[in-house]
Amino acid sequence: MSNSTGENSTGKKLVLGFSGGLDTTFCAIYLTREKGYDVHSVIVNTGGFSEEELAQIEAHAYKLGVTTHTTIDAVKDYYNSIVKYLVFGNVLKNNTYPLSVSAERLSQALNIAAHAKKLDAVAVAHGSTGAGNDQVRFDMIFNTMIPGVEIITPIRDLRLSREAEIEYLKKHGVEMNFEKAAYSINKGLWGTSVGGKETLKSNGMLPESAWPTQLDRSAEPKNIKLSFTKGELTAIDGQTFAHPSEAIQQLQKIAGGYAIGRGVHVGDTIIGIKGRVGFEAAAPMVILKAHHALEKHVLTKWQLNLKDQLSQFYGNWLHEGQIMDPVMRDVEAFFESTQQQVTGDVFVELLPYRFVVTGIESQFDLMSSKFGSYGEMNNGWTGEDVRGFSKIFGNQTGIYHLIKDSANAEN
Repeated sequence: MSNSTGENSTGKKLVLGFSGGLDTTFCAIYLTREKGYDVHSVIVNTGGFSEEELAQIEAHAYKLGVTTHTTIDAVKDYYNSIVKYLVFGNVLKNNTYPLSVSAERLSQALNIAAHAKKLDAVAVAHGSTGAGNDQVRFDMIFNTMIPGVEIITPIRDLRLSREAEIEYLKKHGVEMNFEKAAYSINKGLWGTSVGGKETLKSNGMLPESAWPTQLDRSAEPKNIKLSFTKGELTAIDGQTFAHPSEAIQQLQKIAGGYAIGRGVHVGDTIIGIKGRVGFEAAAPMVILKAHHALEKHVLTKWQLNLKDQLSQFYGNWLHEGQIMDPVMRDVEAFFESTQQQVTGDVFVELLPYRFVVTGIESQFDLMSSKFGSYGEMNNGWTGEDVRGFSKIFGNQTGIYHLIKDSANAEN
């Protein structure tokens, strides 16, 4: 965490979640000059900013007149508190989307709330509009973590258009790039979202040029080995990492150039409308599919079955901002318990626009040849054992049909 101090101070402390974009730039000026707050801006890096970008955002914040600006490096915390459980649960929203932005916003909100508590702020502000999911996520976490602290949302409350914000900032002498990019990009540790004119309607795919990571057309098919330890990615091709977040970032560098992990997600927003968003998530998608392949070899049938049910609930509840619900800790404890034997290597072939999980190796593999080969006679039981088991296993169903047939005959 880095912190710098400016000269302005009114004594009325407000913490502003700050990205340096148009909306939060407006908030900084408006809350400082018109509302008289002592604005303490904070940016929470969940893997989407370079050091150079963070320095530029800090300089921009001070030009706007904030009292202090703080940069929080939350990458490892983001992984430990949220991403890890998305991996353990193989969570894909609607079987498609790895919850890239949903999860990221929750980590940011939690860190902003902690910063507000640390500064003993009387108010906290964010730049969300009144149309999307983020306003609900931020509000709910602030209400839970810092009850009694006023939540201020100028963009939502004033119902400002982009043009009105630009006019206001120009009037106050703010110099920045006001041109709206053709595509909105949000990058983090667990994937990148992409929004544009094509995602505003029900039919249309983002063009090749819109994707932040372009296909490396010189890339040859590549085989890689991913090593998991108790469900966490700890090594790639024998190279071990101090923290799984570092392994994710390295895998993104390796797999990103193959243009894999792209998609368009159609989902239900928290406030009840449908929405589409493009995403690219090479590392997350490879990790989730590789991890799931390993689990299918080392977990039992009913462990997998119950995990699938809880994973869907966990992903939906997290998407809707309910990360602080205690039931989430209960589900996470179950996930953690299931990972005790999810250790081994997964082999993946990377190809342009796709990847293939080719197999696994694990000391916990339940396909062990010691128990026989699939499709052949097993070593642990005889045909007579199976004959008796089949009769008992289907006993209740057989009784049901006998009773049903008897009752029908009497009628």
